[in-house]
Amino acid sequence: MQNINFAFFGTDEFSISILEELKTGNLIPKIIICPQDRPQGRGLVMTAPPVKQWAKLNNIEVRQPEKLDSEFIDELKKEKWSIFVVASFGKIIPKAILDIPPKGTLNVHPSLLPKYRGASPIESQILNDEQEVGVSIMLLDEQMDHGAILAQTHYDTEHNEQMKTSGLTLELGRRGGALLAKTIPLYLEGKITIKEQNHNDATFTKKINKEDGLIKLDDNAYKNYLKYLAYDTWPKTYFFIEKNGKQIRIKITNAEFVLGEFRVLSVIPEGGREMNYEDFLRGI
Repeated sequence: MQNINFAFFGTDEFSISILEELKTGNLIPKIIICPQDRPQGRGLVMTAPPVKQWAKLNNIEVRQPEKLDSEFIDELKKEKWSIFVVASFGKIIPKAILDIPPKGTLNVHPSLLPKYRGASPIESQILNDEQEVGVSIMLLDEQMDHGAILAQTHYDTEHNEQMKTSGLTLELGRRGGALLAKTIPLYLEGKITIKEQNHNDATFTKKINKEDGLIKLDDNAYKNYLKYLAYDTWPKTYFFIEKNGKQIRIKITNAEFVLGEFRVLSVIPEGGREMNYEDFLRGI
């Protein structure tokens, strides 16, 4: 079963965590499919998706289709695939692609489905202060995170209150990848019992916008702290102060929740450099 022929659709660090676990289990995709390079940063430098860089380091072929159209579908159909795997790909994959492998397409989703379907499951679980999170391996269908479940693993965050989205993404990626490495061979051998989701219990998450990172320092302290944890990768948490008749944006770079208080430790004032928050206050 180590010679399973599969393609992997992914993009970011979550995808890489899963690929590392698959590699440990001696499951290496034949190709990795990811979005095209995009301009990033103030200099708009063309930047490859993280998973592309991982693929190059591991000598795996990369394909970056502009569109998942009939031409790309015909290209995929030239190969005999055992299965496809999707993890944080970022695009809707048409049914014509999902159905190419005889056993379908598996997805690694960082929540205990049917809860937290959609675009921001990790951030939403942090914002809701979930103490038990997890990862689901499911069969993809045409609806959003709707497919039947093959396996799930739970993760108790009770003693990990400090974990931010960046840390939880890597942790759930590792756990999901290890579960996937066990699940794929069993699934292909017909040894997995597939369970439909209870769709009546489904909850949905929304796409995160830059404006979601805005906080008011006099709002509920713990909710502000959860926002800080949830938005640590993007869009970051920030607030505004008025100076010389202008609204100045202040990005929070470090904070903590102590004795019922949300304490800002360091910030980056708009157009400035990172500094201690107390020093910043003295300079206002």
